Amino acid sequence: MQLRTAVAAFVAVATSALVAAPVSAEEASGSPERRGDDVRRAVFVGNNWDGTADILDPATFERLGRIDVVPDKAERIQEIATNPYRFAYFLAIRALIGEGHDQYVDDMYSSNDGRMLVVSRPSFADVVAIDLQTKEIVWRFEVDGVRSDHMAISPDGRRVVVSASTGNVVHVLRVADGVEVGRFPSGGSPHENIFIDGGRRILHASIGMVYSPLDDPALDPTKQERVLQIVDARTMKIVRTYDLRKALDERGMTETSTAVRPMTLSPDNRTFYFQLSFFHGFVEMDRATGEITRVKHLPNLVPDMPREQYLLDSAHHGIAMNPAGTKLCVAGTMSDYATVVDAKTFRRGPLLKKQDGKPYWVTQSWDGRTCYISWSGTDEVSKISYRTGRIVQTVPVGDHPQRVRNGWVRRDLVPTL
Repeated sequence: MQLRTAVAAFVAVATSALVAAPVSAEEASGSPERRGDDVRRAVFVGNNWDGTADILDPATFERLGRIDVVPDKAERIQEIATNPYRFAYFLAIRALIGEGHDQYVDDMYSSNDGRMLVVSRPSFADVVAIDLQTKEIVWRFEVDGVRSDHMAISPDGRRVVVSASTGNVVHVLRVADGVEVGRFPSGGSPHENIFIDGGRRILHASIGMVYSPLDDPALDPTKQERVLQIVDARTMKIVRTYDLRKALDERGMTETSTAVRPMTLSPDNRTFYFQLSFFHGFVEMDRATGEITRVKHLPNLVPDMPREQYLLDSAHHGIAMNPAGTKLCVAGTMSDYATVVDAKTFRRGPLLKKQDGKPYWVTQSWDGRTCYISWSGTDEVSKISYRTGRIVQTVPVGDHPQRVRNGWVRRDLVPTL
């Protein structure tokens, strides 16, 4: 009852206050191409409640370093505390979306030269670039509204896009200096972004008001506008918007939410795979026709759990296809498991269970052999083999790991990180 009261209060505050080209393994894994002896590959793990990012060796999973992504924490909190409007949202984010914790790092990408780490910081409603050598903030960009969220980096590493959760807009920033070079509109709570077609377009989705207590399927239309759209990455014009409600209804999924959660694409960019709020599994959509071509139901191990207890409406939150387009790695968030699904037959592998694990995100490794999955409940990250569907290795990281990204770090910085 206290949670529902808090959610209702937050909603009240919010309401009143406010062709296809083949995709490379580099693009699919979110790691832009960079060649040279001065840099080495790395895996970045954002520890949301810690306010840190762990840097791992992709081969050994040895921790190369840990970066403080909130070196200006005291300054930011003081700034927020003196603004009643911002402070109300800051506390609401902590109580609801942050599960009682401040959200210091949602997403992050390294620069191509391995010198900087670009981080979105939800509670501070900003994006910062941190110099990996000095550990200092190089630039800072404040997003519209009061919360920053998911990002994506262009294949050439020159631009990063960031969703402004309460601003209903996606900003496009220049990685070198944080200058905004474009933006495009979204629906309620802009969320996932993926550069596609070699970086020429952006696949974007918004998820609506996932902190609303109105979780009954009949009340789904009240949870703000949800969009799934393709945006021209040069002009920032929306070139296509999908009617997901129509597509789901035609598959008989009339009570399924249209809020698209994590998504991934086939290597040729012609097929979308994505998760949906409250849905245990994922759907396959044909890009050209906008039709849901297949639906994969995965085990619901919490059948008696009320929808209101789902973490931000997410039954599953994390999906990644390997570069060969043969396997999908899936995070069954509320059921505390991960599994690998054959893309052709839709047969799943073993359920890789971890009690209280709360799997939060999936990213394929740069070589496409494994997927990385963050266990935000147990503060770990695992490698899962696409071939065997088994966990290869698990390592401890910081408090509440969420996003995992492939990237680069200068070789000469590794001993000092």
